[in-house]
Amino acid sequence: MLDIKELSLEELKERFNAAGIRPFHAEQVFAWIYRKMAGTFREMSDLPAPLREYLSSDFLIYSAVIARRLVSGDGTVKLLFELADGNMIESVLIPAERRMTGCISVQAGCGLRCAFCASGALGLERNLSCGEILEQVCRLQKEAGGRLTHLVFMGTGEPFNNYDNLIKAVRIINSKESFHIGARRITISTSGILPGIARLAGERLQVELSVSLHAADNEVRSRLMPVNEIYPLAQLLAACRVYSRNTGRQVTFEYILIKGINSSLPTAVKLCRMLKGMGCKVNLIPLNPLPSMEWRPPSAAETAVFSSFLRKQGIQATVRQPRGRDIEAACGQLRLQYAQNRQVERCVKSQ
Repeated sequence: MLDIKELSLEELKERFNAAGIRPFHAEQVFAWIYRKMAGTFREMSDLPAPLREYLSSDFLIYSAVIARRLVSGDGTVKLLFELADGNMIESVLIPAERRMTGCISVQAGCGLRCAFCASGALGLERNLSCGEILEQVCRLQKEAGGRLTHLVFMGTGEPFNNYDNLIKAVRIINSKESFHIGARRITISTSGILPGIARLAGERLQVELSVSLHAADNEVRSRLMPVNEIYPLAQLLAACRVYSRNTGRQVTFEYILIKGINSSLPTAVKLCRMLKGMGCKVNLIPLNPLPSMEWRPPSAAETAVFSSFLRKQGIQATVRQPRGRDIEAACGQLRLQYAQNRQVERCVKSQ
């Protein structure tokens, strides 16, 4: 059966209309799923009994299995979900003083293989459906006690490589009939997929665009992010300037600081020259290293010098400390650990 979360409100109304059901009931169903967090159609007590029977016979409300739930000392919660086909995905809830942010995955695995990220270590399995994306939001909303305020599509996978399901989910999340999370509280992060940036500019969605930069020249960026071989820096920055001009929105550049690779003062100088005249923000993130990784984050002093130089040059720069270090909350870490543990278990059982 079809997970009802795969349908937009308009699509559900069309199905109801074809079945002789008054379309306004679709709004009631949406409210039950996305506001009241109903897990079954039986719970929808203000719907006529025949309609609940119809829904139960034609649809399901899919619920992923929580394989692991970890809570950090800083309050970050990480959920590892097992999907119906056995694939694993991660979602993270990040509490702060005035906001509750959910970090959502868009793919099972990732095919980009960025050198600093665990998400691509196991490769790409498949895109997530719209319903599987929304399922994460539902579960994080429950985890947050209904207080989810912001969403970032920065979990496992490249959002623009699953563009249609991503945008469909974003429109549902933004709609007043469901979560009604403001578009400006939704951030889509990309490694720099130029066709996706161009498509998003035409959507007339006031969402935030975040671009993973991580380097001030092509040599270093290609070392860190193989996608740079397809979409090199000059083309990426040109696309971001066009996006900003066409939408009136600032672009945020994510920049992971790695000691000895991209965190020196000369690199900061190159970065400033590259971003000169561009309305943007730079989000500096000290590396959250994998256990097998030789790279390490720069010292607090080196980070301060780098960020201070950017600000003195008129670039809005913030330093974001990684959250959930004690529960491996960086993208893909928990999924990778879980897969490695299962592999060990299978090996032990086969002996």
